[in-house]
Order: sequence, then structure tokens, then C-alpha cells
Amino acid sequence: MAYGITTQVPAPIEMYDAMHAALLARTWPDDVGLLLHIGRATEDGFEVVEVWESRDHYDRFNREIVLPLVAELAGAQGTSAPGDQQIQEFEVRGLVIPNGGITL
Repeated sequence: MAYGITTQVPAPIEMYDAMHAALLARTWPDDVGLLLHIGRATEDGFEVVEVWESRDHYDRFNREIVLPLVAELAGAQGTSAPGDQQIQEFEVRGLVIPNGGITL
């Protein structure tokens, strides 16, 4: 069953941009289970909206790839990783992606 999640991060959009670029520059695993990813600036930082094949796919990707990268980038910038993220799960009721791909 698909798993949907939104994450509000109180950090500059430049942090999202750096994370996004670093993730795309690394070897992307063949099957991470990601169906949809959208990042956007907000008044307080940035928001990420994702749909995954399952909660397990989401948890594994964050544990093995995202969290180590956040720590790495925060250390390189001399800052700490953002702490007060607001996470909200949602039920995916329909998802159509007629021509998927990566857009920077």
C-alpha cells in the first residue's frame, strides 16, 4: 500500500537545494520505492511531499541515505541538522504519473 508523507523543515531552502543536488549526484539505488517527490519553499523554510511504495521503503531510505547526508552537509556548513521538523502522514487516494522523470 502506498505511503504518503509531508515534512515541513524550518531551514533555508538552500539546504533543500544542497540535499537534492547531493542525492542526485550520488549513485541512486535501483529500487528505493520512491514514487513521487516534490520540494518547495515555504515562509518558514521548505516542505517535502513524497509518496512511497510502502512505509518500509521510506524508513529505509531515510535511515541509510537521507539522515547520514543531512549530518554530512550540516557538518560541512558548520551548522546543525534541522530539528523541529513537522511530519504528517497521509492516505494516498490516487496517484497518476504519466511520464515520470527527474526535474531540477
